[in-house]
Amino acid sequence: MFSISSEKIMARNLQDSLNNPKAGALVTFEGWVRNLNEGKEVQFLEYEVYPALANKEGQRILEEAQEKFDILGLVCVHRSGGLKVGEMAVWVGVTSVHRGPAFEACQYIIDEVKARVPIWKKEHYVSGDSGWVECHHCAQHVH
Repeated sequence: MFSISSEKIMARNLQDSLNNPKAGALVTFEGWVRNLNEGKEVQFLEYEVYPALANKEGQRILEEAQEKFDILGLVCVHRSGGLKVGEMAVWVGVTSVHRGPAFEACQYIIDEVKARVPIWKKEHYVSGDSGWVECHHCAQHVH
């Protein structure tokens, strides 16, 4: 399941949704809003999303991960709208019988989401400036 949420991400609920007695591993990734980027102090940020395409592409990524890795379950939720420093922007969870595939699938999902899903980030800085952030290095790490 991939989704975009304008509400706070409830990691515990997402983790519970992956509960499976066959699972020997749960690997999660939480992406948080940090207070510094490229030497600029960040006050808050905004995510703009094209929801129909974002959900379609996000779901495609999860289907690819399901095919590539020996996993049992997977979830990814990405925020939209305004977020404060310290808030969770994205959550990925993967379960598998053994830890290796869960780690690999989790990294694959976050790398692909960053590179392919139409989500744009605008940072607002303490100085009063703001700017859209391009993640050039994200595309370089895609599998």
